[in-house]
Amino acid sequence: MKFTRPLKVISILIVLIAGGFFFWFYNILNSPISHSNSDNYITIKQGTPSNSILEMLGEQNILQAPLATKIYLRFFNRDARMEAGDYQFPSPISPIEVINLLKTGRERAKTLTIPEGWTRFEIAKRIVKEFPVEPLMTEKQVLLLMDDTSLIEDIDSKAQNLEGYLYPTTYEFKLDAHPKEVIAKIVQQFKSVWLTEWDGLALEIGRTKPEIIIIASLIENESKIDAERDLVASVIYNRLERGIPLGIDATNVYIAKLLGRWDGIIHKSDVEVDHSYNTRKIRGLPPGPISSPSKTAIEAALNPAKTENIYYVLNVEANDGSHHFYSSASEFAKGKADYQKWLSGQRGK
Repeated sequence: MKFTRPLKVISILIVLIAGGFFFWFYNILNSPISHSNSDNYITIKQGTPSNSILEMLGEQNILQAPLATKIYLRFFNRDARMEAGDYQFPSPISPIEVINLLKTGRERAKTLTIPEGWTRFEIAKRIVKEFPVEPLMTEKQVLLLMDDTSLIEDIDSKAQNLEGYLYPTTYEFKLDAHPKEVIAKIVQQFKSVWLTEWDGLALEIGRTKPEIIIIASLIENESKIDAERDLVASVIYNRLERGIPLGIDATNVYIAKLLGRWDGIIHKSDVEVDHSYNTRKIRGLPPGPISSPSKTAIEAALNPAKTENIYYVLNVEANDGSHHFYSSASEFAKGKADYQKWLSGQRGK
């Protein structure tokens, strides 16, 4: 009986110490700590021992409790793997979050954004800038890569280049990605976006897949308002059915880019040029797309609104990029006059 009280006291102390240790242990592993290296990449090389990784992160102040983390890995998570890669550790971050991030094996990536409506000329320029290789490639050489239509032979066997099939979105690539790899991935993304049921919709409206992409590229340049793109599509289809030239200025811009003379302004020579893309002169569609259309533009080309409209003009009252649509020349003339008056005012400012 003499030893009962001391044993109870010792037992209580052990429980308290153990409880205190596990509270400290849990708290320190799960408490996010701020550090100053969140913008830096930390490279973990293949074969680096886990203890060396933890010590390195401790030296960088990313891992504030390397000892507790070693205990955790030794006794509680023996199967945890730390993969080689290039890591950015956000701030603040807890030791558990560090361990979870190290499981991913991240490689440093470069982001490439292709805006909707860009042509292959703008895309080639961006690729040259973001993905320099040895030997250095010029924009002309990247454009030559875009002349390889084997990537879309199953979609458009008559295509002269990849215009229209370079899908606009944001991509991630390895730092040393070659322009050829970049182009292949961008085309593959187009194929991923195109839905199987769209083939049936194209047939229903009597258009081939290449024709849909041409029309979508025109829509992309004519309106950035998703809600009215089906109305723009209806004008295009109505003009095609009636044999009226489309008269889309974006095709004249594209001609200037093709001829290497685009300076940001549509000149009289651009409008009057005899060219297969000049929709002011030709009847029907141009021979190919004029830009990279988005999914919403493709959907509008496949699902045009049913209207009698054959004209549209910028809605200057709304001033949001939307348009007024007209079915008669007289109504259009009034809308165009308002637009010209507004435009003169803008130029006078």
